[in-house]
Amino acid sequence: MAKISGNDIRPGTMLEYDGGLWMAVKTQKVKPGKGGAYNQVELKNVTSGTKLNQRFRSDETVEEIYLEKKDFQFLYASGDMLTFMDMESYDQIELAADFVGDQAQYLQDGMKTLVQLYDGKPIGIALPQHVTLTITEADPVLRGGTAAPSYKSATLENGMKIQVPPFIDAGTRVIVATEDGSYVRRAE
Repeated sequence: MAKISGNDIRPGTMLEYDGGLWMAVKTQKVKPGKGGAYNQVELKNVTSGTKLNQRFRSDETVEEIYLEKKDFQFLYASGDMLTFMDMESYDQIELAADFVGDQAQYLQDGMKTLVQLYDGKPIGIALPQHVTLTITEADPVLRGGTAAPSYKSATLENGMKIQVPPFIDAGTRVIVATEDGSYVRRAE
């Protein structure tokens, strides 16, 4: 950990402040007509999600935190717990499905993920940008509707419903964006 000046806090900086782990979301340098300049920082608590607005003067110092980022492989789901394996040491960790959030539905056996660790404890997870899934059901195409581009509803192998182009049928493998669950393209 390194001490940094209040002026050096930028968006994305991880700080240890007031006994908690915080990430700087927004910063604004302020130079009032009277008094010293300061950095107005919006902080977000990494563990609880609460937000805080704080002023940091240039003579104040705070602890900057560096997160360890490691590759983990998803092994399996057991109830509402997800098991991951460290790809270097082969140690296994269990994370609650709600820790991963809505992206848990994209996890596939053997998928490589990036886990952010602080003092050996996981505080964040990043999945690949795209996953390949199979369409299990697709609505029939409505003929003669319009010349405008149209989409139809389809169900993926994980049970999720998405909108796909009319030429996609059941059994087709498609690439889906994990960020918002949107159709990207047909898989080769």
